[in-house]
Amino acid sequence: MAVEITGSYLGGLNVELTHGPSGRTLRTAAPVDNQGDGSSFSPTDLVAAALGSCMLSIMGIVGQRDGIDLSRLAFRIEKHMQATPRRIASLPIRITMPPRLAAEQRKKLERAALTCPVHRSLLPDIRIETIFEYPD
Repeated sequence: MAVEITGSYLGGLNVELTHGPSGRTLRTAAPVDNQGDGSSFSPTDLVAAALGSCMLSIMGIVGQRDGIDLSRLAFRIEKHMQATPRRIASLPIRITMPPRLAAEQRKKLERAALTCPVHRSLLPDIRIETIFEYPD
């Protein structure tokens, strides 16, 4: 299934994106370290956000299917750039898991997160360091 996303250059290194199916929009801005004003997500910030949201979404599918309460499931990701060539170098991510998960549930959810489509789509030389944090 194809999803159309369109973009319009607004000037000042800002782009407005429109999600075809929903009509929702968002804007990107070039980061301060690359001639922009950093007023919004940069395109590479969206890559980092896509990884975190994809991992949680796939875990959500497993949770719904298996009746696992995913209350308090959250992530924190950092995007580290390299200068030459300018690209994403690493994406360390910390996923805060829900409390009171059985060992088998933990294993299933971790496997789901690590096999999300965005994770599988990123170049292998981008270091993705994933830490699953269990509160109990």
